[in-house]
This record gives sequence, C-alpha cells and structure tokens, in this order.
Amino acid sequence: MRALLTLTCAGQFMVLLDNTIVGAALPDMQQRLHTGLTGLQWIVDAYVLLVAMLLLSGGVFADRFGRRRVFLAGVVVFTAASVVCSLAPSIGWLIAGRVVQGVGAAALSPASLALLAAAYPAPRERVRAIGLWAGFSGIGLAAGPLAGGILVEAFGWPAIFLVNVPIGVVLLLAGLRVLGESRNPGAPAIDVPGTVLSVAGVGAVTYGLIEGGSRGWTSPVILGGFAAGLVLLAAFVVVEGRGSTPMLPLRLFRQRLFTVCNTAMVVVGFALMGSSFFFSQFFVYVQGTSILVAGLRTLPVSLAMVVVSPYAGRLAARYGFRIVVGIGLALAGLGLLALGFVHADTGYGNVWWRLAIVGIGFAVTMSPLTGAAIQAVSPQEGGLASGVSSTTRQIGAVLGVAVLGAIVHTRESGGASFESGLNSAFLAAGAVTLAGAVFTSLWLTAARTPRGLRAEQSGGRAASEPALTVPPGRPAS
Repeated sequence: MRALLTLTCAGQFMVLLDNTIVGAALPDMQQRLHTGLTGLQWIVDAYVLLVAMLLLSGGVFADRFGRRRVFLAGVVVFTAASVVCSLAPSIGWLIAGRVVQGVGAAALSPASLALLAAAYPAPRERVRAIGLWAGFSGIGLAAGPLAGGILVEAFGWPAIFLVNVPIGVVLLLAGLRVLGESRNPGAPAIDVPGTVLSVAGVGAVTYGLIEGGSRGWTSPVILGGFAAGLVLLAAFVVVEGRGSTPMLPLRLFRQRLFTVCNTAMVVVGFALMGSSFFFSQFFVYVQGTSILVAGLRTLPVSLAMVVVSPYAGRLAARYGFRIVVGIGLALAGLGLLALGFVHADTGYGNVWWRLAIVGIGFAVTMSPLTGAAIQAVSPQEGGLASGVSSTTRQIGAVLGVAVLGAIVHTRESGGASFESGLNSAFLAAGAVTLAGAVFTSLWLTAARTPRGLRAEQSGGRAASEPALTVPPGRPAS
C-alpha cells in the first residue's frame, strides 16, 4: 500500500513540477529557439489547453478501462513527449511535444487519484492519502522555479524536460510490479463529441488571442478563429445538454454555489498562471538577472502557496467560506496590482513581499473553492465536481496566458517598452482578481460549517475541508 501511495504521489509530482519548471526556462527558450512572445505563449498554452480539456475524460478513461493501465499509459506518453521536447530543433517541434505531454498529464493525474481512492476505501485513510498526494503536488510546484533555474543555468532549457525521463522510467518499472488493476464497471461512456468540440472550441479562441497581437486583431484569420471558436463552443453546449453521458453535465451549473465557485476558479487560473508566465521574464529582461537568480526570486509565490494551503480549510471552517475566499482573492488582487508598479530599478526587498502576497491570497482561495464546489452537488458526484473545478482553473490558465500576453504584445506594438507592457498585464490581472473577490462575496451567503467537518475536527483529524455556503432557498446537499 505504501508503494502504491509513493508511486501515485511521484506521478503527480512530475506533472506539477512541469507546470512551474517551464516558466523558469522561457527566457532561455526565447534566445535559443529565436522565438518571440507568441511562441512562448504557445509553449505554455499548448500543454495547459490539452490538460484542461482532457482532464475529465482522463478520469472516465481510468474508471472504464482500468486505472493502472491508464496511469502507466500516461507515464509512458508524458515521458516520451518529454524526450521529444528536449530534442526539439525548432519551436514547432517543441509545441508539438508539449501537446503530447498534455495528453499524458491528462491521463496520469486523474488516474493517480483514482488509484488512491480505490486503494483506500476507508474515509479516514483516504483523506490522509489524498492529503499526501496534494502535498507532493505542492512540493512539485515549489521545486519548479529553483530546479528550472539550476538546470537551465547548467545545461540549457532541454534539461528541464530530460529530468522527467528517469522519474518516468522508475514509475513505469515499479508500477508494472506494484500496482494492481481496478476499474468501475458502471463508468459512463466516453463523451467523444464533447471532448473534440471542447478542445477545438477553446483552442480556436486561444489561437485568436495569442496570434491577434502579431497578425492584427481585425485580420480575417483572427476574426475567423474567434468566430469558429464561438460556434464550436455553442455546439459543445448543445451536445452536452442533450447527451446521456456528457463529460460536463450542465445541470450542475443550476446550483448557484457550483457556478460561482467555478467562475471564481476561472479567475484564479487566469490571474495566477497568466501572471506567473511573466515572473522569470521580468527578472531576466527587465531587471537583468541570470535565469538561476530569476528562479530563486520567484520562489515566494510557490513557497507561500505550499506553506499556507494546508491551513486554508481550517480558516474557512472557522470564519466561513465567503469571508476566506473573498479575502484571499482580494489579497491576491492587491499583490498583483502592487506588482504593476515595479520597475527595473526596484530593489528585490521591495518585490518579494508582493509575490508572497499573491501566493498567500491564491493559497487561501483554491482549496475552499474546490470543497465548496463538491458540497454543491450530491455525494455521488463529488469526484466529478472536483474534476470540473480543476478543469475550470486550467481553462482560466489558458486564457490568462493568452490575454495577458496579448496585452503585453499590444502595448509593445504601440511603442511601449516590455517593462510597461508587463506593468499593464499585472494591473489587468489584479483588476480581474479584485472583481472576482467582489463577485464571490456578493453572490454567496454567510458560510456555515457542515456537521461532518466539525466531527472530523473534534476527532483530531486535520481540518482540510472548508466550511461551505448554501445559497438561499436551496437545501444543502
């Protein structure tokens, strides 16, 4: 059992490490691959887009065809794609490798969690196992900037992908020996039309946002991309509303709590990932540091998230979901606004605390939002609600990188400096986050602590679940 826990945690660690390690390498990629900001946006969004759109289907695949099989297949695909990325001779090959990496991650991550849930049927043991799994996720996020800075400084950007290879090989060999197969015979069928339409629709909108700055916002290609995206997304809504086994049951959004939480998750992904995309670039291109120093200087965000996240549920249980999430988003928004006023000559002593506030704010926000989304649905749909919450955050991340990058590109096209463009992007991210704080606070009522949570706390268990809000006129799930 311990071996299974170790393997699933290591798989999630590898996926989350890749989320932040790439950011540290972007300046080196830009120089060595002779690409611009648009190319860097695609390096990040090609991966995040596939993860966002395939995450729900990956969980269904694992339940239907075998969690061990899907987990190991995800490891193989992710590792092989990492090799392709490391050997990429051009930006096109690297983006293609990132797409395949996203497919692997979308299989590996939900399958690892499904393996844990099946191996630990007792609620108390399951909570502890998932807590360790989430803890390894945090370690992966925190280790990315530092590991990326060290590897890029010593070996160049391909090393950040090669580091996945030994991890993947160990996971595959050990998994073949240790992991037992399990599946859910009653798992729903794969929603192929919904999956294809969601990938194509969000992909078309993302294309318009990323390429619009260089091709011109009124060019036929960009306008066609936006139009195609809207048509495909409208078709996705129709298909999901009529399908018997949709990947995204739209009826869940009839619950106001569920809708508000996932809207807030889009804001979290938008602001956090969109701003993080520029952190290393700010330190390298604006303040003139080395890539290693830039990686070290971005640590306050990820470290703050790792340290504060375990306490988010306790804070929500004590003070209420609405208050904690509202304050968290407000803190993150203020931190991003503060970053909008840093310049080339701003000393690091006047920068790190701004980054830390951003990390603390989002750390306080994410766990309670996920817990609230789960509380909004029936117990049988808790896993689906958690998956939707992760998906909406990833969609926000895709849009954040695209939109904030478009802001920087547009400012530069108008004659502004890269520094001024970054200031505008951080200010925009802060404004969106503060708007999210106001929206969440207005649309959710005062929170209460569920009985189950109070019982867990009185029994000495870690209070990892948040207190949740029930909208007026709607019974608790």
